[in-house]
Formats: sequence, structure tokens, C-alpha cells
Amino acid sequence: MKPSKVGEDPCQIINIIFGGNKINGATFSAAKKMKVSITHSKRLREDDITFMEEETDVLLLPHNDTLVISLNVLDFKIKRVLVDLGSLDNIIQWTVLKQAKLTGSIIPATKLLAGFNLASVTTWGEILLLTNAEGVMKTTLFEVVDSDMGYNIILGRPWLHKMKVVPSTYHQLLKFPTPEGIKQIRGDQPATREMNAISVSSSKGKEHVA
Repeated sequence: MKPSKVGEDPCQIINIIFGGNKINGATFSAAKKMKVSITHSKRLREDDITFMEEETDVLLLPHNDTLVISLNVLDFKIKRVLVDLGSLDNIIQWTVLKQAKLTGSIIPATKLLAGFNLASVTTWGEILLLTNAEGVMKTTLFEVVDSDMGYNIILGRPWLHKMKVVPSTYHQLLKFPTPEGIKQIRGDQPATREMNAISVSSSKGKEHVA
């Protein structure tokens, strides 16, 4: 499967909803207005990454939402991607790979991940996938799980650091340097709230059955 060209929209969209409890128990506070300076390599422009209060004008306020985005992976646009600074790994659902017909590319390997619904999960393997964030391509290693974790992908520190990303949950923005300057991806608040509603509904259902 050939990766999308820079600037092209992927030809397919993966938009899977999983029920179950939320796993992002830890939240990260963000100031309403902050400025973060980054020293780039010689190939990148000397720009500052900034977050301004005006950038929240398009948001549903007040909010306490996590940062959930869409990400282009190969020829697919994958929705419900959690940006999680607390994760040591990049994680992808086996169901997503099945829908994308990529299960044959999984590298056999097992790893114990802790934190899913206060329990541990053993991975099914690993997979290398090409991610495309606003034209910035990165070959990314994902741990493959088959778990009701509520997200299609979790982007942990390995991807965030490789991209030199600066996220802000308050501003619902992910910003990163590129040779053309600072680019950004905005969070999907409606998707976040829909997932939270599913989680609450599922929890109530379990309590009722008990």
C-alpha cells in the first residue's frame, strides 16, 4: 500500500467507536495563555510555538476535554486518536489494522502494558506505519492491542518527541515545527464528548446489571 502524497487527502477513513471505560485518567493542565520557545535544527525556521487565548474562540467552552485528533496513516484518515503525554508507547487497535487489511504486517512480539481500565494488557505485536501530520512524514512503531480502550490510536511520547510536538489540551491544539514554519492540528471536541458519553452510558449499564 503506497503512502499518500504530501497535501493529498487519504482515500479512506477509519472511524471506529469502542465502548467501555476511559483510560486517560491523568489529565494535563494548560495555562490559558502561554508561550513556548523551541530551538530548531538548521533546516527549520527559527519560529516560536505560541498559544493565544483567541484560539479558544472556536471551542465549546468551558471544557475539560482531552486532546483527540484525526491522523493520516498510510492511505487512511484515522479518527479518535488520543494525544497522551503519559503514554510510553504508541498504541493502535488490532481492529483498525483489520479494517485497513494490515494485520499481515504485524511483527510478532509481546509486551505488558499497564493502565487499561486499571488492568494490564498484553500486546499482540508491533507494526511500523507511516504517519502523515500536515505533510510531515514519520515512520512510527505502534504496539498492537485488542482491547476496549476507547480510542483507535494513542500517540505517546515516542511520536510526540519525534515530531517535536507541543500540545495544549486547553487550546485543543497540537503544534509542531516544519521546514515551512509552525503547523498545527486541532482537536475534535465533538468526538471526545461522544466517546465520554458512550463511556458513561456503558458504566451505568454495568452498574445496573450488578
